[in-house]
Amino acid sequence: MPTEFISLTSPNASNEINPIPNAGIDPDYLVRYARSLDDYDFNYTLVPYDSSYFDPFTVGATIAAATKKIKVIIALRPNTLYPTVAAKALATLDQLSRGRAVVHFVAGGNDAEQAKEGDFLNKEERYARLEEYIRILRRAWQSSDPFDWDGKYFQFKQFSNRVRPVNGTSIPVSVGGSSDDAYRVGGSLADIFGLWGEPLKETKEQIDRIYAEAEKAGRAPNDRPRIWVTFRPIVAETDDLAWAKAHRTLDILKGNRVNGLGKLPADAPTPQNVGSQRLLEIAARGEVQDRALWYPTVTATGARGASTALVGSYETVAESILDYVDLGAELISIRGYDNLNDAIDYGRYVLPRVREGLKERESRLKV
Repeated sequence: MPTEFISLTSPNASNEINPIPNAGIDPDYLVRYARSLDDYDFNYTLVPYDSSYFDPFTVGATIAAATKKIKVIIALRPNTLYPTVAAKALATLDQLSRGRAVVHFVAGGNDAEQAKEGDFLNKEERYARLEEYIRILRRAWQSSDPFDWDGKYFQFKQFSNRVRPVNGTSIPVSVGGSSDDAYRVGGSLADIFGLWGEPLKETKEQIDRIYAEAEKAGRAPNDRPRIWVTFRPIVAETDDLAWAKAHRTLDILKGNRVNGLGKLPADAPTPQNVGSQRLLEIAARGEVQDRALWYPTVTATGARGASTALVGSYETVAESILDYVDLGAELISIRGYDNLNDAIDYGRYVLPRVREGLKERESRLKV
């Protein structure tokens, strides 16, 4: 399948370099942002989930109504919605969007965050619950025939789902993470597996782990999860201008955190999830990895979420993205620190260069 691009939905003008405390949804901004992604040929937008954040389904439906092409990825924690309800909700969004719904599962990497919404399972149990959850969704989407379920985490009798996906069988399922449990569940069941941006060597090792779990589950090579890798590019016309911009951005991120305007307090503890711990461990090795992968943004934000930057000219960043495509990444998520303006810059200057590079690769293969 072709390489595709993902952005992150922004419901208002607040961002990490210009945070607006307690900002609500700005409907006009949300529609403008979504339509900009559509116009600049992004393929997906991720609607994130947080215990204190906006409802992803409502936001996703608004995006679908305002756009024509972009697919809407709903981030979903299994503890927040019973699987039979989720099956209908996702299929409803799929019908409303004419087949543009995707679900990205967040098993939960932080005990305190999970407890805010009444989830007290440990990490291993959260992934076991996710596995059961995905199997229920797939069963509910495949047929409207009533069925029973008697699992460890969910039990019901004679559920039937008359709200079917547009393709009649399923909606793409994405799983992310960097733990053994994540590799196992995602490798065996997911259509897409999401990774945060790490150096090429470590990314290749993770991809190999995912593929090994897919093979162990009996999946054929043409049925393995598509790999999704996320970056936070900082770009400009030249490498020098991009690096100057990167250091300005870093200073702002550090200042916001000291002033209590960052994603987390300055004295926040080490993150519990494996993905963040991996980013911090790699950051300790040095600021720049490979061609343009920059790690000070990781330490400045405490590795809360995707935080590795690609820094350079439009050409340098496009070539860096192609390095990951060569490893097997088919979905590239890029989002900046000035959300709307960065998305427009990526659409104008980065996506076309990557796609042109892919065409050149295809032409060489045909020779």
